[in-house]
Amino acid sequence: MNTDRYAAYKTLAITRHPDGVLEIVMGSPGKLATADDTGHRELAQIWRDFDADADARVAVIRGEGKGFSAGGDLALVEQMANDFAVRARVWREAKDLVYNIINCDKPIVSAMHGPAVGAGLVAGLLADISIAAKNARIIDGHTRLGVAAGDHAAIVWPLLCGMAKAKYYLLLCEPVSGEEAERIGLVSLAVDESELVGKSFELARRLASGSQNAIKWTKYALNNWLRMAGPTFDASLALEFMGFAGPDVREGIASLREKRPPRFDRG
Repeated sequence: MNTDRYAAYKTLAITRHPDGVLEIVMGSPGKLATADDTGHRELAQIWRDFDADADARVAVIRGEGKGFSAGGDLALVEQMANDFAVRARVWREAKDLVYNIINCDKPIVSAMHGPAVGAGLVAGLLADISIAAKNARIIDGHTRLGVAAGDHAAIVWPLLCGMAKAKYYLLLCEPVSGEEAERIGLVSLAVDESELVGKSFELARRLASGSQNAIKWTKYALNNWLRMAGPTFDASLALEFMGFAGPDVREGIASLREKRPPRFDRG
């Protein structure tokens, strides 16, 4: 089997399992995965490598340690606020992350536990089958940071859970438990945390044993709903990154570092 394509990955642990199941793990034991400079780039790139991997039929993405993902590294966020070149590069990666998942032919299963935030959450909710622990905490924290909810939010939240729920959670940055996420249709399935990994692999093996053409083509057709929302996503991402050049994000960063509520200028 060809494993060379994954040898260069530093922030993602890639493991091959029987039946063509590829496991992608973010983070490390005892820690939360944060999307630093390298991690953000790798999370965008991995889906192209997986799609081109003739030995892999389905991917399972999960977090190691305390949760699924902790969101963007504050040092990277600060660089984006201060450096146009960094902002432009990360914008391109953020766009690629969403479109690479949508355009990946092969099915993706996500297994979310603990906090699920930031770039990791993009993969978690855009996965073809998303599974959350009932006690998981799904949070889109963009407006808390002082930027528009870009990433994946505008392209998929209204389609999954409806516009009213999407606005409620995205405008207020309210956390959604895995159990509530299943109830409103934001995730495919919610299970007890002890069953999460086992269930994700069970469904991955079922996908791997099915008709690959039928599954790929069904995914392609269904994802046309997301492709039609491409202009909405592009606008949301542009507005998010415009916000990184504005004053509110600096207060957002400071408030997170100081562990206090933000005090945004009322304008």
